[in-house]
Order: sequence, then C-alpha cells, then structure tokens
Amino acid sequence: MDSYGFHDGNICNLLESRCFDARHDINHSLQMHSSLIRRLSLEKELEGHQGCVNTIAWNSTGSLLISGSDDSQMNIWSYNGRKLLHSIDTGHSANIFCTKFVPETSDELVVSGAGDAGIRLFNLSRLSGRGPDNNAFAPSAVYQCHTRRVKKLAVEVGNPNVVWSASEDGTLRQHDFREGASCPPAASSPQECRNVLLDLRCGAKKSLADPPKQTLALKSCDISTSRPHLLLVGGSDSFARLYDRRMLPPLTSCWKRMRPPPCVNYFCPMHLSERGRSGLHLTHVTFSPSGDEVLLSYSGEHVYLMNVNHAGGDAMQYASGDASKLMTFNPILNGLELLYKSSLCSKSNVAAMLEKCRKLAKIAEKCLGEGSNYYDGIEACNEVLDLHGCDIGPAIRHDCLCTRAALLLKRKWKNDVQMAIRDCYSAYRIDGSSFRALYYMSEALSELGKYKEALEFAVAAQPVAPSNTEIAEWGENLKKNLAAAEAEKTKKANDGALRSEFRSGRALSLSEILYRLEANSDVSHDGPRSEREDSDYDEELGLDFETSISGDDGRDIEPNTLHGSLNLRIHRRGDSTRESSCANGSCRSPSSSQNDRRNYQPETVIDMKQRFVGHCNVGTDIKQASFLGQRGEYVASGSDDGRCFIWEKQTGRLIKMLNGDEAVVNCVQCHPFDCVVATSGIDNTIKIWTPTASIPSIVAGGSTGPETSNVLEAMESNQRRLNHNHEVFFCSPFFRMHEFAEGTLHPLECAQS
Repeated sequence: MDSYGFHDGNICNLLESRCFDARHDINHSLQMHSSLIRRLSLEKELEGHQGCVNTIAWNSTGSLLISGSDDSQMNIWSYNGRKLLHSIDTGHSANIFCTKFVPETSDELVVSGAGDAGIRLFNLSRLSGRGPDNNAFAPSAVYQCHTRRVKKLAVEVGNPNVVWSASEDGTLRQHDFREGASCPPAASSPQECRNVLLDLRCGAKKSLADPPKQTLALKSCDISTSRPHLLLVGGSDSFARLYDRRMLPPLTSCWKRMRPPPCVNYFCPMHLSERGRSGLHLTHVTFSPSGDEVLLSYSGEHVYLMNVNHAGGDAMQYASGDASKLMTFNPILNGLELLYKSSLCSKSNVAAMLEKCRKLAKIAEKCLGEGSNYYDGIEACNEVLDLHGCDIGPAIRHDCLCTRAALLLKRKWKNDVQMAIRDCYSAYRIDGSSFRALYYMSEALSELGKYKEALEFAVAAQPVAPSNTEIAEWGENLKKNLAAAEAEKTKKANDGALRSEFRSGRALSLSEILYRLEANSDVSHDGPRSEREDSDYDEELGLDFETSISGDDGRDIEPNTLHGSLNLRIHRRGDSTRESSCANGSCRSPSSSQNDRRNYQPETVIDMKQRFVGHCNVGTDIKQASFLGQRGEYVASGSDDGRCFIWEKQTGRLIKMLNGDEAVVNCVQCHPFDCVVATSGIDNTIKIWTPTASIPSIVAGGSTGPETSNVLEAMESNQRRLNHNHEVFFCSPFFRMHEFAEGTLHPLECAQS
C-alpha cells in the first residue's frame, strides 16, 4: 500500500497550483498535507508540570498553548518561543481535567475545571510583569455548583461572557460571567444557581430500545464553531447527543430532576446500540472544523466518524431492531439491487481510476489468498470503496465488499465481525445470488453465536454452488452447533436460574465496575459536599485482588504492572430503592418504569460512516480524538501504548504513528494554522511535533524511528488488549486505582507508593 499515494496528491503540484488558482482553501490544504504529516518528528518537550498533563488547548491565533495537570497548575506556553510564560496555582484541590482560553478577551481570561467539581476563572492581565514562578493570585470567579468531577469545558466563538461545563453529576451548566463572580457549593443554599442547561441525571440508555433512566455521567462536550447553537455531549453510555440550544428549556437549578429534553440527533455505530454493556461509554466527542461531522471516541472501542446532516442523504439512519435485520436472510426477488450513487461529474481519468481500483482489488485478493497481511488487504479495499465507491461499477464494488468481509473475518480485530456483516449485507443487496456474500455472512453470524441465522444463509448458498462440498459441510456443522446451543438453553431453563454476569465466564473490567456504580449512584443534596471525594463514590467496597505473573494466556507481560482478577463486593447504604426513584424528585416508580418501557418510542440514530482502528483506549477516561487541520482531513487519537495515531479521514488509512509518551497519550491538539501537533498524557511534559524529519515515514522520526514492520505489531498488540479488555492495576487501594483509570496517576508513582 505504500506505493499508492494519499488522496491529497503531490504537495509540489499543490504548491504550483497556487500560481494558477487563487482559491482561499489552497493554504488550508497545505497546512495538513500527507507529505508533511509523514515527516512529523519530535521538536520540543515542554517541561513545567509536576504531574500528568490532562488537557491542552491552543488560543484562537495559535500564539499560546494552555495546559492543566494533576499538580493543579495551569500553565501558559509561548508557541514562538516554545517556553513557559506563566504557571498559575489554581487552588483546585484535585486534578485539572479541562482548560480553555475565553474568546474575544485578548487571551486574558482563562478557565479551568477539575476533579474537585469546581470551575475557576483567571485574568492573566494580573500577571503582567511577573515571571513564570510568581503565580499566586486569586481567581476572578469560582463556580462550585457541580457535585461531581468537571470533565470538559466548552466556549463559543465570539462570546467572551459564557462558558459551559460538563460534569459526571449528569448536568451541563452555563456560567455567565456577567451574573456573578462566584456561587455557593451545591446544596449549601436554597438560592442555588439556576444555570443547568441540560439535566441528564435520568438520561442514560442501556440500549437504543430502552428508555433513558440512569444518570448520564457527562465526559465530554463541544460547541460547533460554524453553527454555535449546536451542542454535542457524550458520557457514560454509547450514544452521543446533539442539542439545539435555541430549543432547550430555560435554565434551572438541580433541586428537582428533570426528564431529559429531546435532542436533535443521536449518534452511535449500529453494532454498539443494542449491547447494553455497562462499561461501554464515550471519552470524547467533537465537531469537525466545518461542523458537518462529529468524531466519537469510545472506551474499550474504536474511534468513529458520523455525519451531522443526515437529511443530505450521506449518513445512514437506523432505528431499534435494524441491526437484527442485517442478520436476517430475506430473498431478493429481482436478483440485483444497487446501493451506490453514481458520480454526476464526468472525469477524464475514469479509466485510470478504474485500473487503479482493479489493481487494489487484486492486492486484496492476494492478501486473502496468501493468508497473511490482512491489514494491507483491508486498506486496499477501503481505498476502493471509501475513496472511489461512487464511481466504480457494481461488479468491482461487490467483489471488494466480499473480499473485505473475508479479510475482516480472518483478521479478527475488535468488531471486525460486525463490519464483515455490513459488507456482506451490502454485497448481497448488489447481487442476490452471490455465493461469497451468503457464505461469508453465514460465517460471520456463526462467529457471533447466531447459528440459526447463519444456517439460513448457508442453506441459501447451497443452490448457488451445488457442487461445492465445503458449504454442505459448513451447513452440517451449523446444525450441530445450533442443536448444542438449543440443548444448553433448555438445560439452563430446566435449572431454573441463569448464571450471573460474574459467573458467565466474562470478568467485569474495572471501568465496567466504576461506571456501573456511577450510573446507579445518586447525588445527595441534603448537605454540604464531603471534604474528600477522590473516588466520587460513597459505597463501601470489599476488595480482593489476585495477581498473576505468568503469561498463561499468551499475552505479553508488561513491566511495572500487575495482571490479575479483581473481585469487588459492593454494599450500598440505603440502595434498595435507587433503581426505582431519584432523590429530590422522582424519575419514575417501579410501575411507571414498566409502563415507560412499553410506551417508549425509540429514537432514530445516525450510524457511522468511518471507523479508525489500531490504537487502544481502555486505561484512561480522558482520551481524545481530534480533527487535524482547518479542513479536518485527518483524524488523530491518543493510545494506551504511549503512541499517537493519525489516520486519513476519508479512508481510515493509518498515515502516522508517533511515540508520544512513556505510558499513555491522552490529548492530541493541532495548531490552528501550522502543521504542528501537541500531545500530552501520563508524562509531565508536552510534546511538540513538527514536519522536520528528513525522510517521510509512517513512524516518527523517519529512518531514525522504529522499523515500519513494527507498526502492525503495535496495532495487533493494541487489538489484543481491546479484545480481552483486561484492566491493568498498579496498586491495591481503590482510590489510587481509580486515579489511574482516569489518567491521573503515573504507574511507577503508584507502584512506589
């Protein structure tokens, strides 16, 4: 695949075109060009924090960079000088998770949010003439109305008066600097602030078919720069939500829980919408620079791209039950149905494009036939289907869909089976007599344990290839598997009791335990906040931790880590009615909950249009996924292996991998105008990456970096971690493990404690 260039072409040709084409967006294309990204190399490490750097953000002009850390310091860095200008002692009593420059204030106002549930506003003009070490001064405003950690702040372009905060207490609040410089702690006064814009304490959904019920602990939010009335939020379930601020009810207090307001759109990949897995949640959501797309990053999952404007026809919408329809055999009577759009533009190089697609299809077929290098074969198919899918004919499209499905089934990365089902469905709709589509669909469904549905497709494939003995044997095996599954089901029914999740052979991960507790916990408004809320949970926990040093399951043993199983015995105080009622305003009674489920009409959801794979997002809860460049043509994400991954947005093709941290990269932010990327994570430094490598390469540093062959090894290692979803523990106290799960504790620091 290295012999095939990226879709943005040759940078020399682009530079020459500026002489003949005065279009404004030429410079935008030059900012993040593939040839520049492939030369990214570490230029500078910014030193000045004494803890993990959990947040970084540029100002609007790119002249300043702001960062927040576990050391409760907020640092201001000079872009031109690559040096520390100011280090502000914020006064936060817990880790800082988010920082922002307030727009239209000449970069004088900055705001921070932290794990102490507080938000603090500072005026940098008061630091005029001071050095970087003289940083003691009081904040201009302090907001303490949240009851859980503040995970994200959002600002509106052109608005110097308001900041929005998303918190794990399930509320998104709007703080207007003109209305007051401070507010009392939550529940400490009957005159509590009326600044709740979104009350989602009864807003989390276990699946698309279920009504919202539990607290949606908000992890991220963003405001569109092109349409600032649009607000995007994500939290402790699998659905991102898009709201129109003009259609939301007036601001309220949090004394009474409100039903979640209707949103404009839900976003979630179809295969994640009906699982109901408690550990699945979003860690980051963001708009593209144009505001037409959104990017979602999931814990224990991949990064996904969706369209905002579904009415334009480019985005696929689905409803509850549509996922099962993909897996149900329905004969196509007409024999041929085309699900692609022909390009309306006549192109002089159509023949060259088709020849390129045929060569890529042959590369994919060769990878499948040789039984190796499945990744390159899948990327070749992606290039054909995602980049030229509107221009190729049904024959090439069908063949590439079937080949990609077969490669995905061979590769077996996380959710590759679900992606193969999508491809088989599309191929079958193109050609209803396709043996490959029917056979691969049967194989994929068998991988999911859906033997009945798999048998239907296998039976349908037999008349298409009556001389094929392999499909007949496959059908017989499916019948045996189906009979065994039915026997096991009957045995369980006769026993009269189903095994619990803890005994079903799948151990709950730490993140699943944390978010199950969080979703079921309620915020108390009966008195002042506790002085110490490091763990954010009031439950009494009994902890058994059994370590294992041997790698008996074939996984690599990492240094400075303990691998094992975790058993938590959870005893909640006064928890018997939590599922049926909410403090300070009932969400619903047990009887009304049953009625709500029967009367609830599930919403339609916007499905994914691209998936980005290779990284790992399990260890921290603040991992970002970001668009790169003014046109957002590339996507980047941090990873638990200490790397930053950069993909081509249109095809999902990996273009660059940077070694950005000794442990975990959490934050990736692109400079507003230059080809410069800033990353941070568990290390106490910020890395600045510029296109200074002498040789373009997929790895950092060109020829001085790791060998290209190690790229696939790194991605496969990450996929093993995702598939196993095993958490890594570094110490026994629960609150210290919780700190590391949030990306706030260095493993060596914890091990030494």
